[in-house]
Amino acid sequence: MSAARETEASGGRRRESARRRARELAFRIAYESELSGDRCGDLWTRLRGDEPLSQDQAELVEDVVGALDRDGHDVDARLREAAEHWPLERLSATDRAVLRIATAELIARSGSPVAVVIDEAIELAKRYGSEESGRFVNGVLDRVARALRPRET
Repeated sequence: MSAARETEASGGRRRESARRRARELAFRIAYESELSGDRCGDLWTRLRGDEPLSQDQAELVEDVVGALDRDGHDVDARLREAAEHWPLERLSATDRAVLRIATAELIARSGSPVAVVIDEAIELAKRYGSEESGRFVNGVLDRVARALRPRET
Protein backbone atom coordinates (compact mmCIF):
# COMPACT_ATOMS: atom_id res chain seq x y z
CA MET A 1 0.00 0.00 0.00
CA SER A 2 1.44 3.35 -0.96
CA ALA A 3 1.48 6.37 1.33
CA ALA A 4 -1.28 7.83 -0.83
CA ARG A 5 -3.44 4.75 -0.22
CA GLU A 6 -2.82 4.93 3.53
CA THR A 7 -3.89 8.55 3.34
CA GLU A 8 -7.13 7.62 1.59
CA ALA A 9 -7.77 4.83 4.06
CA SER A 10 -7.03 7.02 7.05
CA GLY A 11 -9.12 10.01 6.09
CA GLY A 12 -6.95 12.41 4.19
CA ARG A 13 -3.63 14.02 3.53
CA ARG A 14 -3.42 15.68 6.93
CA ARG A 15 -3.13 12.33 8.71
CA GLU A 16 -0.38 11.17 6.35
CA SER A 17 1.75 14.25 6.98
CA ALA A 18 1.07 13.92 10.71
CA ARG A 19 2.39 10.38 10.76
CA ARG A 20 5.35 11.39 8.61
CA ARG A 21 6.16 14.10 11.13
CA ALA A 22 5.91 11.56 13.96
CA ARG A 23 8.20 9.12 12.14
CA GLU A 24 10.71 11.89 11.54
CA LEU A 25 10.67 12.75 15.24
CA ALA A 26 11.21 9.07 16.10
CA PHE A 27 14.13 9.07 13.67
CA ARG A 28 15.64 12.15 15.33
CA ILE A 29 15.32 10.49 18.73
CA ALA A 30 16.92 7.24 17.52
CA TYR A 31 19.72 9.18 15.83
CA GLU A 32 20.41 11.27 18.93
CA SER A 33 20.35 8.13 21.06
CA GLU A 34 22.93 6.60 18.76
CA LEU A 35 25.23 9.59 19.17
CA SER A 36 24.68 10.33 22.86
CA GLY A 37 24.18 6.85 24.27
CA ASP A 38 21.01 8.03 26.05
CA ARG A 39 17.94 5.81 26.07
CA CYS A 40 15.35 6.73 23.46
CA GLY A 41 12.66 6.97 26.14
CA ASP A 42 14.70 9.51 28.10
CA LEU A 43 15.20 11.63 24.99
CA TRP A 44 11.49 11.38 24.17
CA THR A 45 10.59 12.50 27.70
CA ARG A 46 12.81 15.57 27.29
CA LEU A 47 11.53 16.42 23.81
CA ARG A 48 7.87 15.65 24.35
CA GLY A 49 6.97 19.06 25.82
CA ASP A 50 8.76 20.91 23.01
CA GLU A 51 6.93 19.09 20.21
CA PRO A 52 3.27 19.95 19.62
CA LEU A 53 1.84 16.56 18.63
CA SER A 54 -1.61 15.15 18.13
CA GLN A 55 -2.62 12.08 20.13
CA ASP A 56 -2.06 9.89 17.04
CA GLN A 57 1.44 11.32 16.50
CA ALA A 58 2.40 10.95 20.15
CA GLU A 59 1.20 7.33 20.18
CA LEU A 60 3.26 6.48 17.11
CA VAL A 61 6.41 8.03 18.61
CA GLU A 62 5.68 6.39 21.98
CA ASP A 63 5.23 2.96 20.38
CA VAL A 64 8.42 3.20 18.30
CA VAL A 65 10.53 4.63 21.12
CA GLY A 66 9.17 2.03 23.54
CA ALA A 67 9.98 -0.78 21.13
CA LEU A 68 13.51 0.53 20.66
CA ASP A 69 14.13 0.62 24.40
CA ARG A 70 12.33 -2.64 25.17
CA ASP A 71 13.21 -4.69 22.07
CA GLY A 72 16.40 -3.00 20.84
CA HIS A 73 18.39 -6.22 20.84
CA ASP A 74 15.69 -7.97 18.80
CA VAL A 75 15.51 -5.01 16.39
CA ASP A 76 19.28 -5.11 15.85
CA ALA A 77 19.31 -8.91 15.52
CA ARG A 78 16.66 -8.73 12.80
CA LEU A 79 18.62 -6.01 11.03
CA ARG A 80 21.87 -7.97 11.23
CA GLU A 81 20.16 -10.99 9.70
CA ALA A 82 18.53 -8.94 6.95
CA ALA A 83 21.61 -6.87 6.11
CA GLU A 84 23.61 -10.07 5.54
CA HIS A 85 27.05 -8.82 4.44
CA TRP A 86 26.78 -5.42 6.09
CA PRO A 87 27.70 -5.35 9.78
CA LEU A 88 25.36 -2.98 11.59
CA GLU A 89 28.33 -1.22 13.19
CA ARG A 90 29.70 -0.30 9.76
CA LEU A 91 26.51 1.42 8.60
CA SER A 92 26.17 5.16 8.99
CA ALA A 93 24.38 6.35 12.12
CA THR A 94 21.69 7.80 9.86
CA ASP A 95 20.99 4.51 8.09
CA ARG A 96 21.00 2.61 11.41
CA ALA A 97 18.51 5.05 12.93
CA VAL A 98 16.16 4.81 9.93
CA LEU A 99 16.35 1.01 9.88
CA ARG A 100 15.80 0.79 13.62
CA ILE A 101 12.72 2.99 13.75
CA ALA A 102 11.10 1.24 10.80
CA THR A 103 11.81 -2.21 12.26
CA ALA A 104 10.54 -1.07 15.66
CA GLU A 105 7.35 0.21 14.04
CA LEU A 106 6.84 -3.09 12.23
CA ILE A 107 7.21 -4.89 15.57
CA ALA A 108 5.18 -2.52 17.75
CA ARG A 109 2.40 -1.34 15.43
CA SER A 110 0.75 -4.20 13.62
CA GLY A 111 -1.75 -1.74 12.14
CA SER A 112 0.94 0.17 10.25
CA PRO A 113 0.97 -1.14 6.66
CA VAL A 114 4.34 -2.64 5.70
CA ALA A 115 4.51 -0.74 2.41
CA VAL A 116 3.88 2.58 4.16
CA VAL A 117 6.53 1.94 6.82
CA ILE A 118 9.07 1.03 4.15
CA ASP A 119 8.13 3.99 1.90
CA GLU A 120 8.47 6.43 4.79
CA ALA A 121 11.83 4.93 5.81
CA ILE A 122 13.11 5.23 2.25
CA GLU A 123 12.11 8.91 2.20
CA LEU A 124 13.91 9.55 5.49
CA ALA A 125 16.99 7.71 4.22
CA LYS A 126 17.01 9.74 1.00
CA ARG A 127 16.59 13.00 2.90
CA TYR A 128 19.20 12.40 5.60
CA GLY A 129 21.45 9.65 4.27
CA SER A 130 23.78 9.12 1.35
CA GLU A 131 22.87 8.74 -2.28
CA GLU A 132 22.63 4.95 -1.87
CA SER A 133 20.74 5.00 1.45
CA GLY A 134 17.24 4.77 -0.02
CA ARG A 135 17.97 1.62 -2.02
CA PHE A 136 19.86 0.02 0.85
CA VAL A 137 17.11 0.75 3.38
CA ASN A 138 14.51 -0.61 0.95
CA GLY A 139 16.37 -3.89 0.51
CA VAL A 140 17.03 -4.46 4.20
CA LEU A 141 13.52 -3.52 5.32
CA ASP A 142 11.97 -5.71 2.65
CA ARG A 143 13.80 -8.70 4.18
CA VAL A 144 12.85 -7.63 7.72
CA ALA A 145 9.20 -7.27 6.73
CA ARG A 146 9.12 -10.67 5.02
CA ALA A 147 10.36 -12.25 8.25
CA LEU A 148 8.06 -10.26 10.56
CA ARG A 149 4.90 -10.09 8.47
CA PRO A 150 5.03 -12.66 5.69
CA ARG A 151 1.30 -12.32 4.94
CA GLU A 152 1.65 -8.63 4.09
CA THR A 153 4.66 -8.92 1.79
